[in-house]
Amino acid sequence: MRKPLPDQLSAWLVWLLLVGCLISLPVAAQQGADARREAMQTMPGVTSEYWRDVVSGNKGSTQSRSPGADSLIMIEGERWRELRNTWVSPGGAIALGGSLAAITFFYLLVGRIKLVNPRTGRVVERWSRWDRTIHWYTASLFIILALTGLSILYAKWFLMPLLPASVWGGLMLAAKNIHNYLGPLFALGVLAMIVKWIRHNLFNLTDLKWFLKGGGLVGKGHPSAGFLNGGEKIWFWMIVFVGLTVVGSGLVVDFPNFGQSRETMQISLLIHAGASLLLMAAAFGHIYIGTLGTEGALEGMKTGYVDEAWAKQHHDLWYEQVKDQAVPAEQVLSQSEQSAAPTRQAGSS
Repeated sequence: MRKPLPDQLSAWLVWLLLVGCLISLPVAAQQGADARREAMQTMPGVTSEYWRDVVSGNKGSTQSRSPGADSLIMIEGERWRELRNTWVSPGGAIALGGSLAAITFFYLLVGRIKLVNPRTGRVVERWSRWDRTIHWYTASLFIILALTGLSILYAKWFLMPLLPASVWGGLMLAAKNIHNYLGPLFALGVLAMIVKWIRHNLFNLTDLKWFLKGGGLVGKGHPSAGFLNGGEKIWFWMIVFVGLTVVGSGLVVDFPNFGQSRETMQISLLIHAGASLLLMAAAFGHIYIGTLGTEGALEGMKTGYVDEAWAKQHHDLWYEQVKDQAVPAEQVLSQSEQSAAPTRQAGSS
């Protein structure tokens, strides 16, 4: 066996190695300086002032005249990232979580709003087939866009660590493409809703009284309402202002070939994300009221008809206008089955 080196000799070897490294540092630094000097000599115009302009994001650091390509470093991108991660993402999570928490608390405190009087068995038409087509078309696209948008914004925090890189990349690519291609189709649905229903959504004194009674939560009895109550009109105008903001900012980003700069697209992305999260938070309340929160509300958008008891309780002023048009529920069901029969026969053939 080889004898181990004495401790004193080992210490000297370590010391010589350290001294050698220290001696080599100035040589390496000089070589690096020489390399930078050589690069600056072979690249005319590459000076210290030039690099300061590059780091500062000043324009003119490249010869390109394409929009946004005339600077090597775009410091606006870092500002955009900070705003997105510091304000938009946390703020959206708070808005969505707060909305769900408020709905849960309301349900536990008040419960489902049930019909005061029993059903009459007679129904009145509330939504036409065209109305329901517009609603479900837009609502379906909204849900898909919301899921893909939330995946792009938040999924990296809880899905990316769990999935293989290839699966994660494929998932995000699919979410991005679905979001980009369905966005313009959603815009058409929003415009159709606004044009079709704006005449029903002008505020009046009845809506003021409805708000003062908290939509029936304050005082006794349900406040009067026309075809749409004050809460439904608030939701409609949110679609108009916030929804059109989502659509407009999304189209700016979706079609970058119209000359908009990167800065414009970065601002549009922030506006798009913020407005979308706000609309989603409000949509939670709309979905809750139209499904679990109110007995009989979903029937109107599914079949187009509502029971007289529901109409009297929630929209009494409108019911007084259409009560002569009430028909037995069995008649509506029979007509639906008859209209569906040719479709089934065509499918079987």
